Amino acid sequence: MSQFDDFPSDETESLLVDYPSMEAAATSYNSRGGSNGATYKNRRQSSDEELLDSVMSGGENLNRSAGFANKDLDPNRSHGSSTLMDTLDDLPPGIGQYEDFHTIDWLRDVARDRTRHRQVVKKKQDGCLQYLQGAHDAWSGWMCVLLVGVFAGALAGFIDIGASWLSDIKEGICRDAFWLNREQCCWSANDTTLDEERCSQWYSWAEMVGIRTSGGGAYIVRYMFYIIWGCMFALTAAMFVRVFAPYACGSGIPEIKTILSGFIIRGYLGKWTLLTKSIGMMLSVAAGLSLGKEGPYVHVACCCGNIFSYLFPKYGSNEAKKREVLSAASAAGVSVAFGAPIGGVLFSLEEVSYYFPLKTLWRSFFCALAAAFVLRAINPFGNDHLVMFYIEYNEPWYPQELVPFMLIGALGGLYGSLFIKLNIKWCRYRKSSVLGKYPIIEVLVVAFVTTLLSFPNPYTRMNTSEMIRMLVSRCGPEDTYDLCDYKRNFTDPKSYMSSTYAGDGVIRALWMLFLALIFKGIITVFTFGMKVPSGLFIPSMAVGAIMGRIIGIGMEQLVVAHRDSPLFKNMCQSECVVTPGLYAMVGAAAALGGVTRMTISLVVIMFELTGGLQYIVPLMLAAMASKWVGDALGRQGIYDAHIRLNGYPYLDNKEEFTHTTIAADVMRPRRNDPPLCVITQESMTLEQIETILKETEHNGFPVVVSLESQYLVGFATRKDLKLAIANARKNIDGVVSDSVVYFTNQIPSGGSGPAPLKLRKILDLAPVTITDQTPMETVVEMFRKLGLRQTLVTVNGRLLGIITKKDVLRHIIQLQNQDPDSILFN
Repeated sequence: MSQFDDFPSDETESLLVDYPSMEAAATSYNSRGGSNGATYKNRRQSSDEELLDSVMSGGENLNRSAGFANKDLDPNRSHGSSTLMDTLDDLPPGIGQYEDFHTIDWLRDVARDRTRHRQVVKKKQDGCLQYLQGAHDAWSGWMCVLLVGVFAGALAGFIDIGASWLSDIKEGICRDAFWLNREQCCWSANDTTLDEERCSQWYSWAEMVGIRTSGGGAYIVRYMFYIIWGCMFALTAAMFVRVFAPYACGSGIPEIKTILSGFIIRGYLGKWTLLTKSIGMMLSVAAGLSLGKEGPYVHVACCCGNIFSYLFPKYGSNEAKKREVLSAASAAGVSVAFGAPIGGVLFSLEEVSYYFPLKTLWRSFFCALAAAFVLRAINPFGNDHLVMFYIEYNEPWYPQELVPFMLIGALGGLYGSLFIKLNIKWCRYRKSSVLGKYPIIEVLVVAFVTTLLSFPNPYTRMNTSEMIRMLVSRCGPEDTYDLCDYKRNFTDPKSYMSSTYAGDGVIRALWMLFLALIFKGIITVFTFGMKVPSGLFIPSMAVGAIMGRIIGIGMEQLVVAHRDSPLFKNMCQSECVVTPGLYAMVGAAAALGGVTRMTISLVVIMFELTGGLQYIVPLMLAAMASKWVGDALGRQGIYDAHIRLNGYPYLDNKEEFTHTTIAADVMRPRRNDPPLCVITQESMTLEQIETILKETEHNGFPVVVSLESQYLVGFATRKDLKLAIANARKNIDGVVSDSVVYFTNQIPSGGSGPAPLKLRKILDLAPVTITDQTPMETVVEMFRKLGLRQTLVTVNGRLLGIITKKDVLRHIIQLQNQDPDSILFN
């Protein structure tokens, strides 16, 4: 019995669309009668081991071909409400809520919210106070996303500043003002000469221990301190996660996608997870591990959204409405990660959100705007821009360069597909081997290897974001590192705007960049998925930027060497103009697209990230080439692959179901299975229902007219039954174990015996039903578009079986020749 057995999926405005065939199937029993005494034979029976399967013992076998009559049906049934519940006013607290690791019922939550909204609108005319309450209800959504955006922006500024300071601590300290990072310390030094290597106020650890030379002794001391600090930061981050919030590890985006599809993971968006993730991000990035903090910003922002939603009962008490806030929060997360508010909205729409109505689009835009505004006010990078990678050049690109741009895109797709396969294999090995039992040791070993191999190479030693900024930038007169060692006329500032022959420093830099490319590509496979907060955006962009810069320099030298060729004549009219930084930018987009399979949001994020709007065509071309090549080698992006690896109940709405199976092939009970467990509408005692609740683990029970007729009346969830029974025993006199439980409108008057118990208000009188011949293609679309938790299978109004979301997922995986038991949460 899996704790995932009850899943539902998504929600749309079309949740309550009238589907005539469904309505007919769901209500066909309303006008029919009961059994004529004939028993059904040879019916496929099965105890529903799924969460929302039914619960009932000892039903009679029914023959599908037998006739049916009307005499056992309650004549009052047809007068009952067709809504989800009559009212929620007099029901005990907790009704309609969900347990951990369950999925929400979008249909019921939407109906509850609309009922609540109608009541609020109706009461607005009762007085001034009620009118103000109605106004508060109207703007509470905007206020909630405003708070989320402001807090996410402030938190992002704090994390950026802290990560920058801790990263520089590995190499030295500002002795007179230890709270300043290296750049800020050198700003305050007021040196008359500019030296990239050192400034008077910044002391390396070799200088702090008294070694003031730049020889081998100082190098070894700096090397040792780099390793020690890196391992210490990584160990601290892993300990924080292990002790305070195990859910704070990873990027969080696969889990956010699953939660937004309707799944409940208690604590994943809690305050301890928020605090631990924020601190862990700074520590893990500062440790020098090949990971980023941009992906986890989505998790951090969603934690803010979850916490602030409880200030507004409209969202805090309704899981479907809460997901509107979480969609807006995910947009704010990308907004503060890249300084890309519009890209954040598109990312939420394209990549993570399952349900994204127009009002959520506007609120996501407002939330991302608020987050970006606060981050800009904090100015964590000190450059008057929201991002670190802002480019200052606007040189044109030429049609001949579209070929290398497409090549970069194809290589990005190839890298992404290879990375996904290797990372999933390693993560699967981690889960199944003894390595998974020692996550802290794994983090420590990877941190040691990373720092050990990173220090000798200046491009891997520096912060990854700084390396990307260097690679996408154009060389200027102030740049003295090897990558800018060209044979130029240093007295002519205009010479830096054109291309020329590379010097020896560029050749050395290319070798170092090639080694950095190999190292980053390999070590990221082992780093992503460890038990520390870790994002994949920046490492992927770093690999792509290195690849793009190498190809860009090669293209530049090719054009300079053949400037008289007709092929490059338009590129060298007066001076040859090829911008290697542009190739690095395109490479970063290509690699990130290959790993995540983003397209539209990726292009928008990249031009917001760099400010290079004039380069949108090369970015679009590289993104498309990357996706085409990546999809040809494997359809899943890294986040979908991790969802499948972890067995999350996520029904991807981008995949097509092309098989010809029908509902009878998937529903339970199967042949030779125990009978379906059900509750009768007016013949079971309280003790019998409590026995069913005690002896089974199902999370929902179909309610039928009788065991003989099996005419469907409705559906009751396990939690609602338990809460209603506990409330009745506590507050209603005369309710005892022998009390008969009624799910009908009227209770028979007179007669001896204990007081009856009426539980009609917790009953879903309009559960979604299908016939056993419904194509599974239709069933899958119903689960995706309606956000179903389960659907009941009927024939002529008689209950035949049940299909849950887990059944659908298992069926899809079986058709893909994979293990159906992989859809289990561990």
